[in-house]
Amino acid sequence: MALAIFDLDETLIDGDCVSLWAQEMAKIGWVDGESFLRKDAELMAEYAFGRLAMEDYMTFSLAPLVGRTAEEVEHVVEPFVEDVIEPLIYSDAMRHVAEHRKAGDRILVISASAEFLVKAIAARLGIDDVLAIQLDEQHGFYSGHTRGVLTYREGKVTRLREWAEAQGESLEAAHFYSDSINDLPLLEQVAHPQVVNPDPLLREQAEGRGWPVLAWR
Repeated sequence: MALAIFDLDETLIDGDCVSLWAQEMAKIGWVDGESFLRKDAELMAEYAFGRLAMEDYMTFSLAPLVGRTAEEVEHVVEPFVEDVIEPLIYSDAMRHVAEHRKAGDRILVISASAEFLVKAIAARLGIDDVLAIQLDEQHGFYSGHTRGVLTYREGKVTRLREWAEAQGESLEAAHFYSDSINDLPLLEQVAHPQVVNPDPLLREQAEGRGWPVLAWR
């Protein structure tokens, strides 16, 4: 049995769940749609080139949750995942998840998105193990801050190694599927890097290193 690790956005789903969540918050009136979505697009453009300071993005994206309970947010997230995210799940991704499950591999989703989103989406995929950005709560309400190491770039390696040690798992035979240049540090750590629908920077790296490049639909 090996680890089969999947990035979420643009890997398992055809889209970015945080940007889609921003649109949902605009739809339900939690944010000023025009200005919030414009800023979100600007920050995600920086992400695409590997230049985003994730701390800055999380401060921005979590501001609408300040003072809300996890239960209040979950009440909105569940129909959002069903109506918006589920139609975007790649059938090829589900086939690969099923193949790893049949082989007895342990399946893990690791994402630089907020944990409340990633867990809800992973649950729709039938995946229990999740590593994502953890949110701080004060007196039962979201504070707008994160806690612990962010699962972004090298932080994904740190969190994964901590999790693997605690779980008695090994990266020796692990597979990792990702689309993003930001995941290069983790792709370099696993035995079987798998590049899925890569951005131009990751495609260049994959071709130079002879890594498999997969086209999922």
